[in-house]
Amino acid sequence: MKPAVALLVWAMPMLAQKPSIEGLRDSPVQVVIYEDLQCPDCAAFAQMMDQQLLPRYAVKVAFVHRDFPLAKHAWARRAAIAARFFSDHKPELGLEYRRFTMANQAATNEANFNARLADFAKRHDIEPDAAVAALSSPHYAELVEQDYQDGVSRGVVHTPTVFVNGKPYIETIPYEDISKGIDEALAQAH
Repeated sequence: MKPAVALLVWAMPMLAQKPSIEGLRDSPVQVVIYEDLQCPDCAAFAQMMDQQLLPRYAVKVAFVHRDFPLAKHAWARRAAIAARFFSDHKPELGLEYRRFTMANQAATNEANFNARLADFAKRHDIEPDAAVAALSSPHYAELVEQDYQDGVSRGVVHTPTVFVNGKPYIETIPYEDISKGIDEALAQAH
């Protein structure tokens, strides 16, 4: 999509974008993850999700990604906006961008963020200029801000903050603790 077309789309009224969800969308057990894509603890949690939680629980549980970019991180808000842009193209691509960004935090900085974003877009057959232009989208910025404000209203201060059916787990989260919480929530749901 050419940037001029993308800007035209942003000017049109749009429905709120659905959150990025992995696993069983309609599960009675919701694991809601408030994450900052520049946060090392979030990257560690994402790795645990990929290696342990999703293989064990994806057929039973909904893992809901919510944006909570911290002000101390220079490019976290832009990364969240970019993830929303990619999700609009294809929900799986938004999740892939989240994984890519967290896995490559050490190689990303304020100076090279836009170039890395454009490269990711190009590798996935998305117009690179449109991806960079999306960073100025009021629509995507508002979606990120809605998640952030929702997190604030739930008491989120640190990332990741993960809620398993409302029970919070904060920052450095051991696998044993979160899996026990998920198992308890699953037992209560049946």
